[in-house]
Amino acid sequence: MVSSLFSRFKRPPKTWASNAKSPWGQPASPDAVQCPICQWSGESYQGEQHSERAMCPQCGSIARDRMLFWTFIARTPKKRYRVLETSPRLGHDYRSAMGQWFSYVSSDYDQSSHVGVVRLDLQDIDLPDGSVDILLTPHVLEHVPDTSKALREIFRILSPGGRMYLQIPVLQGVTAPPTEPEFHGDNTPVFWRFGFDFTRVLVDHGFTTTLLCTDEWSDAVSAGWTEWPEPTSTEFDVSSMLAGAIAEDLTPFVDRAGAVRLGLLPAYQFLTWECIRP
Repeated sequence: MVSSLFSRFKRPPKTWASNAKSPWGQPASPDAVQCPICQWSGESYQGEQHSERAMCPQCGSIARDRMLFWTFIARTPKKRYRVLETSPRLGHDYRSAMGQWFSYVSSDYDQSSHVGVVRLDLQDIDLPDGSVDILLTPHVLEHVPDTSKALREIFRILSPGGRMYLQIPVLQGVTAPPTEPEFHGDNTPVFWRFGFDFTRVLVDHGFTTTLLCTDEWSDAVSAGWTEWPEPTSTEFDVSSMLAGAIAEDLTPFVDRAGAVRLGLLPAYQFLTWECIRP
C-alpha cells in the first residue's frame, strides 16, 4: 500500500546539470561536434550554421553561447572565480552548472527578456571595487547609452588581473549609432553598432585587450579579402567588416576543426574581446 502510494509521485528527471562535469580538461570528442558547456557530442547541432542558431540539443546553447563560454575557459586556468554574467540567454540548468563550477551571479537591467538574480545597470554598477574576477557580458553593451561610463564601472568592479569576456554583434567595420530604431529580440533599443575600432576604445579605458577570433577570420583579414567567398547573412555587412578589421589586433584561438566542433561557423560571425584589468 505504502509503496504503491509513493510510486504515484515521480522524481523529477535528471538533467545534464545534475552531474555537470568540470569544463576544464575535457578531451575532444571523436564525433563531429562537442558542446563545451554540457559536454554533449554528436553528429551536428540543430539548425543552420549561424551565431544565433546551431543549437545544442542537450543544453540549448546556440553558437555564440559556446563561443563566449569557450573563450573564457580556454583562456583562464582552473579556479573557482567570482563570475558575474550580464543577461545570460540560457536558463536554470546552465545557471545551476555555473553555480557548481564558480561563485556565480547573473544580472539583468530591465528583468524582462533575461531575468537575472540581481538588477544591475552597467553605467552605475551597485557592487564594490574589485569584487568580480570574471565578467561575462553577451550582447549587452550595444544596449547601453553611455559606453565610456559602463567601461569605467566595469574596470572598477574587476579585481586586479580580472577579466571581461565581451561579446557584441559586430555587424559592420566601424562603430556608429543605428540609422533607424533597432532592437535585437528584446525590449531595449540598440544605441551602438560596434566595429573593429572598438578595440582602441577598450585600450584607452585601461584594459589589456585581445580580440579573439577563429583562424579562418584572421587568415581572411591578413590575406586582404574584400568579399566573403560564400553567400553571407544579410544582417552582416561583411565587406565593411573585412575593410574595417585590423589584422594586428586579431588573435586566432581556434582552428577549423575546433570551429566545426564548437559550431563557430561562418567565421565572420564569431568575435569576442578579452579585456584584462592590469
